[in-house]
Amino acid sequence: MQGKKRYQEKLFVSFQLSDHVPKDNFYRRLNDLLDLKFLYKQTSAYYGKEGQKSLDPVVFMKLMLVGYLENLNSDRRIISTAKLRLDILYFIGYNLDEELPWHSTLSRTRQLYGQEVFTEVFRAVLKQCIDKGMVAGRRQAVDGVFVKANASLDSMIEREILLDATDYSNELTKNEEQQSAVVRQMDNDDFTGGNELPAKKNPSNKTHYSPSDPDAKMSVKPGKVTALNYLGQVSVDTDSHIITHIQSFGADRSDSQCLPLVIEKLIENLIQNGLQVEEILADKGYSSGEALKSLEKHNITGYIPNRSQFVSEKPGFIYNSEQNSYTCPNNQTLKYAGTYEMSRGSYNNTYRGDRKECNKCSLKVDCLAYGKRDSVISETVDKPYYQAMHIRMQTKKAKILMKKRQATVEPVIGTLVNYLGLKKVNTIGLKQANKCMTLSAVAYNLKKLLKHKTILVQSKVQEMTWNLKNRLTNVLVASRYYFFSTTPTQ
Repeated sequence: MQGKKRYQEKLFVSFQLSDHVPKDNFYRRLNDLLDLKFLYKQTSAYYGKEGQKSLDPVVFMKLMLVGYLENLNSDRRIISTAKLRLDILYFIGYNLDEELPWHSTLSRTRQLYGQEVFTEVFRAVLKQCIDKGMVAGRRQAVDGVFVKANASLDSMIEREILLDATDYSNELTKNEEQQSAVVRQMDNDDFTGGNELPAKKNPSNKTHYSPSDPDAKMSVKPGKVTALNYLGQVSVDTDSHIITHIQSFGADRSDSQCLPLVIEKLIENLIQNGLQVEEILADKGYSSGEALKSLEKHNITGYIPNRSQFVSEKPGFIYNSEQNSYTCPNNQTLKYAGTYEMSRGSYNNTYRGDRKECNKCSLKVDCLAYGKRDSVISETVDKPYYQAMHIRMQTKKAKILMKKRQATVEPVIGTLVNYLGLKKVNTIGLKQANKCMTLSAVAYNLKKLLKHKTILVQSKVQEMTWNLKNRLTNVLVASRYYFFSTTPTQ
């Protein structure tokens, strides 16, 4: 007989979420693992003593984590998804008939809390990973990633090129009110019709900006389209692929400029748990005098390939350290002529030869220093740091570590971008982008932590099964021996 289901809603239902969320459910296990009660004390300074009650800080942080764990790049989608998922409701502590907070409340609360709140959550999870023995701390791999900003290139408008770019950047960051005033003034003075860029003029970070997000900067990677981005710097422990630090920067900054700040924050994160960084692995984008000096300052051994512009040796030219000069293959002396700034924060020592003598030289065609106007050798003042790195990178260990770096930090960044909501930030401003990156890293570490716990349980079960099999085998052998030894022979 054919059955036919008729649905009729019940007026009264006895229902408990805990009865309908399996014990092995991800969010149920996460709820048992994650303790965020410290947030009440951490965020107490952001609230007054009177007025309506705010969104529970623990609920807020859990909803934020749900967004990254589910790869939801929208506060609206976080709330709509939570309404339909029993396990998420159980995780945030809401019943079926309770109204979830408005999506705008999540946005306002995220803006209200300072970066220190999100950093404490990251460090609390990192501490759990360290306590489980998942982080060695000794060797860290660092790499950068462009994260799309919540702004479009089509919204960029031209601005007046100021004589002092530093003063302009300080003007933008004084406070929100002054920033709005500057943007409105630029709209009146520099705007040249519609929201489109002026014809026949290539936009750049120096000539254009986005009024919707002035902190977002134009950047591009080989094979990718130009976009308004933020630059995220990620540090990963090479032993277990746990993220030990993540930080956002303007996309107009180079990796080498970011490394000194990353090292300081990384050391701060690990030293709280008794761990010390000894080695840093990075690609050649992090090679600079400033970065190498920072490594030496903190007594860290770096494995960073030198840029192609740096030449460790100049064939045929001999350096005289006492006179600070070079001697060319024809025994002519190139004397020290001064130190000059080649680019921002980069200085080169210059050595010049006698032009008259160089013109007579028979080797001038193949001479490294001979030029149309002068005979010059120019080299960075940080040459000793580059030379030491060049020698280190020729070792077998360095070649192994470079492959290890590629296999460690790059898959982690790919996971953050493709599966943990870091393809694009849904906030405005550098500070808010930093919060998004921090929470994405927290979500990644939590998944690793839960997986590690599962592996431990599985290994324990396998060990118990193996021991049981050995015991059963011994019992069978003993029983067979007893049987044959007691059986009378005919």
